[in-house]
Amino acid sequence: MAKCEKCGKGPMFGNRRSHSLRATRHKFKPNLQTVRVFDKGVFTRKTLCTKCIKALSKV
Repeated sequence: MAKCEKCGKGPMFGNRRSHSLRATRHKFKPNLQTVRVFDKGVFTRKTLCTKCIKALSKV
């Protein structure tokens, strides 16, 4: 599974809980996007989570 190249965020695991509180296993995937980033004078493609993309736009 893919990971964010900046913060290392990957899939997390937990339980879905129904109304009767039955637990079923579930994988929570991060919202990863492929973006072009200007890095060291060159545009490169990176896989980043949306929080990292938002932080980049504020700099």
